[in-house]
Amino acid sequence: MDKNYIGFHISADMMEIWYFRSLKINQKKSCMLTDLKENFTNIFEDALIEEINDVGTLKKVKEGEKLIEIGDYVRSMPLLISGAIKILREDDDGDELLLYFLERGDTCAMTLTCCLGQTKSEIRAIAELDTTLIMIPIQKMEEWTGKYKSWRNFVFQSYHERLTEMLETIDSIAFYNMDERLVKYLQNKQKVTNDSLINSTHQEIAYELHTSRVVVSRLLKKLESMGKIELYRNSIKIVSL
Repeated sequence: MDKNYIGFHISADMMEIWYFRSLKINQKKSCMLTDLKENFTNIFEDALIEEINDVGTLKKVKEGEKLIEIGDYVRSMPLLISGAIKILREDDDGDELLLYFLERGDTCAMTLTCCLGQTKSEIRAIAELDTTLIMIPIQKMEEWTGKYKSWRNFVFQSYHERLTEMLETIDSIAFYNMDERLVKYLQNKQKVTNDSLINSTHQEIAYELHTSRVVVSRLLKKLESMGKIELYRNSIKIVSL
């Protein structure tokens, strides 16, 4: 068989692969641009949205999947398009404490700090729901801070909101009884998931509230006897909190 003929067919096959790969990338970029405009038009300038679309990477994570682990170097910053992420801190014994949730339109101040300081992560980030994010390369963050006022305001506002949420967490530990903390936890879960059915075990709740399963189970049974919740296997239905 003619070598030129073989070479032509190999080249044609490669061109076809390249074409469909490019088409798939363009489709993803088009979807990402639509998501950006739906979620950030009132926050970012059009030029910034176009830049985010050019350099950002669309990422989808399943409920329960880990995005960031303690000790990791953070190479990109997340913008949440949909879903929710919980941010956790861990003590020397390996026990966790829930700091705050990230929702649609949010980013993580702790991630920003690690990116800009090029330090290891001190938090763990886990998808609370199936979540879609756009990951922004670290090198663009500082550039956009000087270039776009809207980006600068977004970063400062994110710091403020996350700091406020962490102060609320500290206040709840210092000043609230465990039953009050549990109620607040369930209310936050309902708000974030937009669902009255909380799919968490007593042990998982205990981890996130930094207490024991026995204490959580006792307080949940108390809430059930008051008609505020209904307890099921590995889930809790909120009736009235």
